[in-house]
Amino acid sequence: MEGSLGQFERFKIWVLLILSVFSQFGVSFYLPGSYPHKYGIGDTLSVKVNSLTSIETEMPFSYYSLPFCKPSEGVKDSAENLGELLMGDRIENSPYRFRMYTNESDFFLCRSDPLSGDSFKILKERIDEMYQVNVILDNLPAIRYTKKEGYFLRWTGYPVGIKVQDVYYVFNHLRFTVLVHKYEEANVARVMGTGDAAEVIPTIRNAGTDTPGYMVVGFEVVPCSIMHNADSVKDKKMYEKYPSPIKCDPTTVSMPIKEGQPVVFTYEVTFEESDIKWPSRWDAYLKMEGSKVHWFSILNSLMVITFLAGIVLVIFLRTVRRDLTRYEELDKEAQAQMNEELSGWKLVVGDVFRAPTSPGLLCVMVGDGVQILCMAVVTILFAALGFMSPASRGTLITGMLFFYMVLGVLAGYVAVRMWRTIGCGDHKGWVPVAFKAACFFPGIAFTILTTLNFLLWGSHSTGAIPFSLFVILILLWFCISVPLTLVGGYLGAKAPHIEYPVRTNQIPREVPAQKYPSWLLVLGAGTLPFGTLFIELFFIMSSIWMGRVYYVFGFLFIVLILLVVVCAEVSLVLTYMHLCVEDWRWWWKSFFASGSVAIYIFLYSINYLVFDLKSLSGPVSATLYLGYSFLMVFAIMLSTGTVGFLSSFWFVHYLFSSVKLD
Repeated sequence: MEGSLGQFERFKIWVLLILSVFSQFGVSFYLPGSYPHKYGIGDTLSVKVNSLTSIETEMPFSYYSLPFCKPSEGVKDSAENLGELLMGDRIENSPYRFRMYTNESDFFLCRSDPLSGDSFKILKERIDEMYQVNVILDNLPAIRYTKKEGYFLRWTGYPVGIKVQDVYYVFNHLRFTVLVHKYEEANVARVMGTGDAAEVIPTIRNAGTDTPGYMVVGFEVVPCSIMHNADSVKDKKMYEKYPSPIKCDPTTVSMPIKEGQPVVFTYEVTFEESDIKWPSRWDAYLKMEGSKVHWFSILNSLMVITFLAGIVLVIFLRTVRRDLTRYEELDKEAQAQMNEELSGWKLVVGDVFRAPTSPGLLCVMVGDGVQILCMAVVTILFAALGFMSPASRGTLITGMLFFYMVLGVLAGYVAVRMWRTIGCGDHKGWVPVAFKAACFFPGIAFTILTTLNFLLWGSHSTGAIPFSLFVILILLWFCISVPLTLVGGYLGAKAPHIEYPVRTNQIPREVPAQKYPSWLLVLGAGTLPFGTLFIELFFIMSSIWMGRVYYVFGFLFIVLILLVVVCAEVSLVLTYMHLCVEDWRWWWKSFFASGSVAIYIFLYSINYLVFDLKSLSGPVSATLYLGYSFLMVFAIMLSTGTVGFLSSFWFVHYLFSSVKLD
């Protein structure tokens, strides 16, 4: 017993050491309570600034594109990952400096140059478009509280200024409040969030380490517009005291901006000790609101699934099984006679596996759909487990890109194996199929992003992808994603193709005239998958376009699984209905039966633009919104269509493998 305990203790030590080694190489794990930063009293705290953002334009701009104060050491970019750059984040240093647990007021920051005509015009535009200034301390965005109708509202950042009766006022004084928590015993147990690890690595106390330290657990800002005397600070240096006391009243504004006149910026900071623990410091940003709505969404999805599952059960147990049982009980003479009297799906036995039109395109779309779907599942699962927290900016997008590239193996494998199955085992032509699978969706995404990027470049927005990043993305595409997809294609070419259970006639059977157009049924089928996710879709859209933090990835993972089940059931039912009316052209119809959910999501996106983003200003902003929405919808169509097609292929293969007809 003691030996096993000792082994367990050694195992825990090894786990902690491995995690620490990974952290040295830049592999980021987000575990609740990891990496707290201890500051001693009087230590310098540096505030950083991010891009200016607005829900009215959806185009971020650099903080220093406005006449704000610049740090004396010059503007420097902070280390950014790929996801941050793609999201338009530009984190830079700022002139704001605090000293830990030292309250300071009436700090003079700088006196800007007299506003030129261009600066005055841009400042007015940013105020009109409701741009927010985003400041960050110890990786925490500044939060602002406002009271409306007795309720407290939370906002990240603060507005550049405000327009009152055709006069523009700028917020030139900031009142910061930093919430701190006394640093607890610094052992590996607390750092890694494992409460019993103190037994593994005992804490060693040194004589000079009893000085109190603090951690930043909250960062609040109150913006004020103060009429400063620009002449009284001509000779003042940064961080000196303003000549007179400053009273910050957020309910009044008194600093109008005028062309040819400078703006004076000041700030104050107060430290407050808080009971908030370091691992819980993001709770203020991630308050769970509307959890009942998320559960309602899941229950709604379960009802749709139950309804469809009932239909599928009826098809399998009552219809298919009954027919097959009757058929198997007959002797050979009766079977031959029955073959002449066959009706419904049994009539298309010689055509059901006839190759569809554009088989290469179908294989490529199915391969890309598998890749996108698996990327979504893995990314959301990691996010639900806490490895892609909002605290780690850009990790979600970076993770999606990484998983998409690695899963290129699956895309190549599925596309080529499906191609060989349709071609009855023909090995020829698998390389072009694999290469098309590697380039189809990324090529469309690249075209859309390049077009939108030209619009952002023309607007001088930080949302524009830098040319160097474009080169990096192309290198990742052709040096990692394409080779991995070709490797998958090679494995798919070597794997045995799926044998059809029945032979295909040389002459195709004529499809009887239908009472209603089959495409109408296919388009209508998308309403059921849309019904399972439209509630969750609102929260996702609000996160992307309204600047809200989306973090309920557990709910999203459940909704994704339910969506996959509904798509499979819908496509399966529709395929059976088409076969029953002797329509053997099920390949593309099964794909678009579930893939048509993308049409309804795009219509919902337009509805969201008209009614929820009605303040979105300018054709450029609307074009950006529609462009990104189309890219998202196209990816959803490929992934949901793939689910429908693969489930229908399995169903048709199973159905006709049970029937032996000459």
